[in-house]
Amino acid sequence: MSNLEIIAVVLGLLCVYLTIRQHIGCWPTGLAMVTLYIFIFYDAKLYSDMLLQVIYIFLQLYGWHAWLHGGPRQSRLNVTSVAPRHAAAWLAVCLGGSAAWGALMHHNTDASFPYLDAFTTVSSLIAQWLMGRKKLESWLVWIVVDMVSVGLYLAKDLHLTAGLYGVFLIMAIFGYFTWKHDKRVALA
Repeated sequence: MSNLEIIAVVLGLLCVYLTIRQHIGCWPTGLAMVTLYIFIFYDAKLYSDMLLQVIYIFLQLYGWHAWLHGGPRQSRLNVTSVAPRHAAAWLAVCLGGSAAWGALMHHNTDASFPYLDAFTTVSSLIAQWLMGRKKLESWLVWIVVDMVSVGLYLAKDLHLTAGLYGVFLIMAIFGYFTWKHDKRVALA
């Protein structure tokens, strides 16, 4: 456990808390967190997770803009749901992307747990994209990612980060029900 990891964990908790509350400050907080995790995951040889953080920089910027201007007539977004046909497409992308990325990491790097790492990477990209669009189901994807990540980070002796993902899991469950309520209120 390093000072860098401690700071990243605190930023991560703050980011998810702000996201649950649909506070725009989640995006700059997330930018700071993912920047730190680039270095943490590089040191842990979790290259897929490291690359994920690089991509997150762009997704954080996208989400920030979308939450401010992505709704009808450039307005703020409201929570909505993913259409069933789109959910099936996202699942196919997740499974296919995880298999392909895992194979690439397995054959070309010394990555630890390349397929699990790839699964959490691809799933996280999908979840973050959906989060940027304020899709309720983004929280369901995060719940799965967080469960897998806890085990992965424990196996890599990233105990504080594993604990963070355990808290993220609880927060994602809370976030799902909070957004579900907010969606119902907005439709009423």
